Amino acid sequence: MAQLTAAPMEGLTGAVYRKLHHRFFGGADAYYIPFVTPTVEPKFTDRQLRELAPEVNSGILVVPQFLSNRSADFIWAAKALGEMGYSEVNLNLGCPAGTVVAKGKGSGFLKDLYGLEKFLDEVFSADIPVPISIKTRLGWSDTAEFEDILKLYRKYPLSELIVHMRLKTDQYKGDARTQVLLNALDEIPFPLGVNGDLVTEADLKQADERFRHPHQLMVGRALMADPALFRKFKGGKPASAEEIRQFSKALFDGYTEAFGSRKNAMMRMKEYWFFQSCLFEENPSAFKRIFKSREEADFSAALDEIMSRGLLRDARFGWKKPL
Repeated sequence: MAQLTAAPMEGLTGAVYRKLHHRFFGGADAYYIPFVTPTVEPKFTDRQLRELAPEVNSGILVVPQFLSNRSADFIWAAKALGEMGYSEVNLNLGCPAGTVVAKGKGSGFLKDLYGLEKFLDEVFSADIPVPISIKTRLGWSDTAEFEDILKLYRKYPLSELIVHMRLKTDQYKGDARTQVLLNALDEIPFPLGVNGDLVTEADLKQADERFRHPHQLMVGRALMADPALFRKFKGGKPASAEEIRQFSKALFDGYTEAFGSRKNAMMRMKEYWFFQSCLFEENPSAFKRIFKSREEADFSAALDEIMSRGLLRDARFGWKKPL
């Protein structure tokens, strides 16, 4: 059976979330840390160490992810991770955010395969003691690009290739381009990770079979919506309304401590509930009030109304948008 991993989601799957999700629901075989951008100065910042320090992630298997297009920066940072005891580092070649791709990073690097080859040549010749995996998209704007991208990856001893089955131009819209990856399975010599539109237990089971029992199935937004998804897949019970309530409270308190501000914590909780609300029957008016609320009492009242509706067995794909 494939391993189940939590995708890195900037602003959402930080240390506070990881520790609490592991405590309340478990089921994740690993959590990928949202991308860290190493700089020219060979030293992690205090902010980065709040995510990367081993003691922060004690008792949880985590994989750090780097966002970089400068080999020298990636090399020193990967070596530093080795000294910290990490067993893998992941290169982000999938992020489609405009501010990222404008700098030729994330999926923006896929537009420059010559530059990416030079980067990977230097990285893989640098005697880095930590195995290197890649999280990629299928290409920039055309699925035909995936053939050349794979050809490039096959030149290197990747520890794993995780594929988000969309193009950069898709952003997170439309359906995952499942058939493109299925057609390429025989051309992938590495352990494979599959990512994209895995929302329910049935989706996970189908992907495990269709992709010939890949090394991992990676889930992002759907794990926000249904935090017990992995537990259910492994034979455990669905989330209860009381579990969701207690988890949400602990998350709010954890963010308050981390940010030093209840209001800032509430802003983060609104992001979380954009997805978490999809485990309950639709309630458009209460959903709107979550995001319009300025006071904690109003926010809490909106959540109470959301949770007063029926709890669903599987999350709704409520965040899906057409291409």
